[in-house]
Amino acid sequence: MTATTIAAPPGAAGSVDQATLRRAIAASALGNATEWFDYGIYAYGVTYISAALFPGKVDDAVLFALATFAISFLVRPLGGLFWGPLGDRMGRKSVLALTILMMSGATLAVGLIPSYASIGFWAPALLILLRMVQGFSTGGEYGGAATFMAEYAPDDRRGFYGSFLEFGTLAGFSFGALLMLGFSLLLGDAAMHAWGWRIPFLVAAPMGLIGMYLRARMEDTPIFREDGQASGKAESPSLGQLLERHWRPMLVVGGLVVALNVVNYTLLSYMPTYLQRRIGLTTDEALVVPIIGMMFMMLFLPFAGHLSDRVGRRAMWRVSLLSLLVGVVPLYLLMATGLVGAIIGFVLLGLCYVPQLATISATFPALFPTSVRFAGFAIAYNVSTSLFGGTAPAIGSGLISWTGNELMPAFLMMAACLVGLVALRYMPETAGKSLRDDPFARH
Repeated sequence: MTATTIAAPPGAAGSVDQATLRRAIAASALGNATEWFDYGIYAYGVTYISAALFPGKVDDAVLFALATFAISFLVRPLGGLFWGPLGDRMGRKSVLALTILMMSGATLAVGLIPSYASIGFWAPALLILLRMVQGFSTGGEYGGAATFMAEYAPDDRRGFYGSFLEFGTLAGFSFGALLMLGFSLLLGDAAMHAWGWRIPFLVAAPMGLIGMYLRARMEDTPIFREDGQASGKAESPSLGQLLERHWRPMLVVGGLVVALNVVNYTLLSYMPTYLQRRIGLTTDEALVVPIIGMMFMMLFLPFAGHLSDRVGRRAMWRVSLLSLLVGVVPLYLLMATGLVGAIIGFVLLGLCYVPQLATISATFPALFPTSVRFAGFAIAYNVSTSLFGGTAPAIGSGLISWTGNELMPAFLMMAACLVGLVALRYMPETAGKSLRDDPFARH
């Protein structure tokens, strides 16, 4: 049986057979799943991690653990500055094979850190170091994976295929969350505090090895090879040249990422802590609510990606941002009514967010020309994420403590959506357009 081939429409990156396309999707999505698996087990195990590796009262230790989570994001721009130009010069797949190994290795090592009772302040110090390694590698992972996916996908179906990268996001996060929840139910609170929280971290090792194997077997993307840079001899522009020539797409991406990731990290990473400490749900209830919500989101991601190929990326983002702007406060109030209200509120918030999430890897890489696509996307995305995304859980928690208002995370999300709407005004439509084009040249 011969493999079917996806015919390239005019301006597409090239013809890619179905088997190759499926491998490219799997190779990209598994790296994203590994990254978010780490976030899932960290977010759902933050109570255990803070008790094992930090000193002080419970609330102080949890705040320190959330701040440590944010520290990894402050390193991400350095990762983008390092891996992005390297990926444009040497190729996407080489960088992606290295970043997934670093990410999974750092996650594995977190599960091996001795407790604060055993080694004192070396415990949080080691955690901070490993979170920085994880942040540095992630600085190249997401931009590279989205670029890799976008450059393999046909132009007229980039939204649909790109949505599977975010399917990997939620699958990895959900897998990590389910593991932490499953061990919590199986082992009980005492065993989880003593040693059980470490087990999910150890699962990262085989995930990283499988991802590296898949990526190592792939050729680099057709459009990258066509662009004549696969030899590794092409020179990447300096940061100054990149900012001078491509400042418009970098500003647009940065503004959209403010909205994207404040919502993302508030909704996914911070929500279990918020539901438990601020709403009063039990530990298990606070863990179950986001898992149910993410399952619903995963069902709708491919449909949203497919719809974006028909109606455009701008329309999808506008619907998402406006629905969140209007609905976030009422839905937070609904979540505060109890377990059933929390489930319904979270599901509806997640569905409002899906049109953004489903179209990231179709939208952002297409804003840059091939020669700077990895670097431009990675730097703009990670600078904005480090300032406004990974810090969102700690900022939301801090604002509640400062003001006493439990709705502060909702107000933070609304402010971020306003920034996103401003950035969207300047984003050209890229649905169905060739990646060979520079959308800002025609905008």
